[in-house]
Amino acid sequence: MTTDALDDHHSSRSALSPGFARKFGVHAVMVVLSIVSIFPIYWMIVTSLRPENEIFSTALWPSRPTFDNYFFVLTRVPMLQMLLNTTIVSAATALLQVVTGMFAAYALVRWRMRLSSVVHGLIALSWLVPFQVTMIPNYVLASRLGLLDTLTGLVVPNAAHAFAILLLYHAMRAFPTEVLEAARMDGARSFRILWQIVTPNMGAPIASLSIIAVISAWNEYFWPLLLSRKPENSVVQIGLQMFMTQEGNLWGPLMAAAALASLPILLIYLVLQRHVIESFMKSGIR
Repeated sequence: MTTDALDDHHSSRSALSPGFARKFGVHAVMVVLSIVSIFPIYWMIVTSLRPENEIFSTALWPSRPTFDNYFFVLTRVPMLQMLLNTTIVSAATALLQVVTGMFAAYALVRWRMRLSSVVHGLIALSWLVPFQVTMIPNYVLASRLGLLDTLTGLVVPNAAHAFAILLLYHAMRAFPTEVLEAARMDGARSFRILWQIVTPNMGAPIASLSIIAVISAWNEYFWPLLLSRKPENSVVQIGLQMFMTQEGNLWGPLMAAAALASLPILLIYLVLQRHVIESFMKSGIR
């Protein structure tokens, strides 16, 4: 057997080695899972482009794509205003959760008291209480404060969250205490230490918390449904519900509204994909 034939024989054996087969199987599974994950988004967009007489068609692409469903959504419902309201509520909620979480986490880590473990345990237990349990007391309080049908009323109950405190607390515990002691010996007060020394070195946990808080606030439905009265003062999740009636669902406009509601989150993920993954890996979120 010649040298070239031996090389071809060895290359064919290596191509069919167990390692190659394992890698091929893993990539094949990933491709299938990716298609399964992306297909609902694709079908949502395709359905939003179908004319009314093709809504229940199983074709992968409409025969006559149209933007009538989008025009219907934008003219019948203040969807753009709802998107703006949702953006404001999500950004404000994420900002407040980061600020209140930083204050609470720093206090628990820095100022060791006799009941610190008890306070930490109560915060952790409060995380297990569903928001639906506190919705009615929050509604009564918002009503007395005149916050019904306002964006402020949508933000305030979620301004502080146990998850934000716990995430930042465990990240802050790993911060070198020697740096904090050195800053205190130089005359820096707690507020300056927190915002000028600790916060700049907490980029990954803060990014992770901000992403989770924005997505959670963007998808919130029950609290806006309870608090909002007028569509122009509500959020996009309530706008989606308007196309689901007792007479039947308007599937075309509903898919168009869902596409508009999903677009900002999808764009954020596509633009910040690497940073999103890195932030979750560095912060240790499972």
